[in-house]
Amino acid sequence: MNRNKEIIKTSIIGIIMNGILVIIKAIIGFLANSIAITLDAINNLSDALSSIITIIGTKLSNKKPNKKHPYGYGRIEYFTSVIIAIIVLLAGLTALKESILKIITPQTTNYNIISLIVILIAVFTKFIMGRLVKKKGEELNSSSLIASGTDAISDSILSLSTFITAIISYYFHINLEGYLGIIIALVIIKTAIEILKDTINDLIGIRADQELTRDLRHMLNQHKEVLGVYDITIHNYGPNKLIGSAHIQLNDNTTAREIHKITRKLIYEVYEKLGIILTIGIYASNDSNEFKEVKKTITKIIKNYKTIIEMHGFYVEEEEKVISFDLIFDFKEEKPEEIIKEIKEKCQKKYPSYQFQIILDNDFAD
Repeated sequence: MNRNKEIIKTSIIGIIMNGILVIIKAIIGFLANSIAITLDAINNLSDALSSIITIIGTKLSNKKPNKKHPYGYGRIEYFTSVIIAIIVLLAGLTALKESILKIITPQTTNYNIISLIVILIAVFTKFIMGRLVKKKGEELNSSSLIASGTDAISDSILSLSTFITAIISYYFHINLEGYLGIIIALVIIKTAIEILKDTINDLIGIRADQELTRDLRHMLNQHKEVLGVYDITIHNYGPNKLIGSAHIQLNDNTTAREIHKITRKLIYEVYEKLGIILTIGIYASNDSNEFKEVKKTITKIIKNYKTIIEMHGFYVEEEEKVISFDLIFDFKEEKPEEIIKEIKEKCQKKYPSYQFQIILDNDFAD
C-alpha cells in the first residue's frame, strides 16, 4: 500500500464530501435564517481547506532527501497539522463572535421538515466520514488525517446539537441558536488547541514510544551475544521515518570481525521488523574478577543518590588508570553536575591512583 497515495485519496474524498455539505448547509442556513447552520457550513469549509493543505503537505513531505536536507522532508506533515489547527481555531473564533451577536440581536428562524431531514442526513454523513478518515489516519500514521477525522467527528456531534435546536425552534418557537453557537465555537476552539498541542509536541520532540522501545530492547536482548542494551534514542523525521541509536554490551574478548557480524545482523533485523535505521555502539562487559570489587564499591556510592536512575558503560582501563561510566538522572534532579562532582570526589578517595570519567546521560527512553 502506497502511504502517500492513500492519504491524498482520503483527503480528496474529504474535500468532495465537505464541499457538498458546505453548499447544502449554506443554502439551508440562508433560507432558514439560521446562524448555527451557517456556522456549520463555514466549519465544513474549513475542513475542506484542511484536506487541501493535507494533500499539499503530503506531496512536499514525499520529496527525496538531498544534501541540504539529508533526513528528508517528512516533518512537513507536522507543519500542515499546525496550519490545519490554526484554520480550525479561526473558524471557532469566528463562530464565537457571530453567536454572541446572534444573542444580542436575535432573529426568527424559518425551518421546515425538508430542511430538518437534510440536516439529519448531514449529521450522519459527517460522523461516518470522520470515523473513516480517523481510522485511515491511524492505519497510515498520518497526524493530518487523524486531526481531520477527529475534527469531523466533533463537527457531527455539534451538527446533531444544531438539529436538536432546529427541532425546538420548529415545534416550540424557542430560539436557542446563539447559545448553541457559543457551545459549538468553544468545542471547535478546544479541538484546535488539542491538535496544535499534539503537533507542537511532535515538532519539539517527545519521549520515544514506550511500546516501540520495549520491542527494540527485547529484539536486541534476544541474541545470546548481547549482555545488555543501553542508551536507546529514537528520532522522528516524519511519520514512519525513524532514525535511532543504541549501545549493546558484549563480552570483552569479542573480536572486531565478530562485532561487525553481530551489529550488521542486528541493524538489518531492526530495520526489517521495526523500520528504524539504527546505529549500534559497543560497551565491553569488563567482567574480569579483578574489577568486580571496584564496580561493587562504586555502585554502592551511587546508590546513595536517589535521583540516579541507572549506571552503565562501566569500564576500567588498567594501563591508563582510567575508570569510566555513564549516569542517568531523573529529570526532577536540578543539579546533576554537582552530584557527579561529588561522586567523582568520593571515588577518587577510594581509588586515588585512577582518574574518573563520568558522562551525564539523558533518560531518552524507557
